[in-house]
Amino acid sequence: MKNEKNRKLTEAKKSKKDEFYTQLEDIEQELKHYKKHFKNKVVYCNCDDPRVSNFFKYFSLNFEKLGLKKLITTCYQNQNMDLFSQHKSKKAIYLVYEGDKNGNQIPDPEEIGIQNLKGDGDFRSEEAIELLKESDIVVTNPPFSLFRPYVAQLFEHKKKFLIIGHQNQIKYKETFKLIKENKMWMGHGFKGNVAHFINNHYEDYAAAGDHKEGMIRVSGVTWLTNLDHSKRHEDLILYKKFNKDEYLRYDNYDAINVDKTKEIPMDYKGIMGVPITFMYKYNPDQFEIMGMTSGRNEFEAVPTKKYKDPIQINSDGTKINGSKANTSAAILWKKKPDGVYYTASKIKGYLTILYTRFLIKNKKPSK
Repeated sequence: MKNEKNRKLTEAKKSKKDEFYTQLEDIEQELKHYKKHFKNKVVYCNCDDPRVSNFFKYFSLNFEKLGLKKLITTCYQNQNMDLFSQHKSKKAIYLVYEGDKNGNQIPDPEEIGIQNLKGDGDFRSEEAIELLKESDIVVTNPPFSLFRPYVAQLFEHKKKFLIIGHQNQIKYKETFKLIKENKMWMGHGFKGNVAHFINNHYEDYAAAGDHKEGMIRVSGVTWLTNLDHSKRHEDLILYKKFNKDEYLRYDNYDAINVDKTKEIPMDYKGIMGVPITFMYKYNPDQFEIMGMTSGRNEFEAVPTKKYKDPIQINSDGTKINGSKANTSAAILWKKKPDGVYYTASKIKGYLTILYTRFLIKNKKPSK
């Protein structure tokens, strides 16, 4: 089931059918932590059909409460009338809302300026970029397949933002650099790092107890932002002490391995490799990000060695090219481990590789 769900999401990426509408309750849960940032600001939702977008609904209903100056939304023109069942117009549009005019605290149709765009409404179009320049903060759920250029555009125009992404996207070299330099960070996040998005195009493979009709369950989703919030300044409480027998060293990186964020040793002064889920607890005042184990130098974590002629030995004994051994951190074992392992020329023992690790250092280790 998991493989099938991943296949569907991969298809979404390839086909660009990646409109996953965000639930209003998820927007409300996250936005409540940033209210101080929105006073007298122009908010732009540039990947949102205002006729169905809960982002537009949230900001229009809370316009006065947040003290907004203006709300602008645009959406990409529907090229496939089967893609979004609620799309009726063949034209891309944008809406401008500047607050309640008749005192009923409800955004009425006559208070919302609806304009046709000349182009297709793509966030990269000249029209959309002009609206972006007018805005102060961008808030939306951008297309899964266009995350890189979308984030690049935000930084090109020096915009504040709060957007939805996936935790795997922080491993992109462009995103990682921004994270490392504290130019972008995780938001408060979804409960359990899981969200249900409104989408009728793919079958939901969630367990019966977690299935929601007309929605797809996606794990690993997160909010990404450059708006400050209190959670990112909370110290992670550490309780374990370093023990060289418990914390194994990598064979190809000068760091120890920590499998779980809660197991980070409080007294270790060197570099540690932690899973990417650590970023949900990352406090830049407490830790420094040193690099990422990708096997490549571009992530500022240079491997101490490259394995020559690596071979992957599968659980059934079959052998294939073992180039994966040079793509992440590896542990060297004297005894043959269970499951998949690797061998390489001039390596005495057996290697296992780990999922991507962020290399970090504790800025204030205990004595």
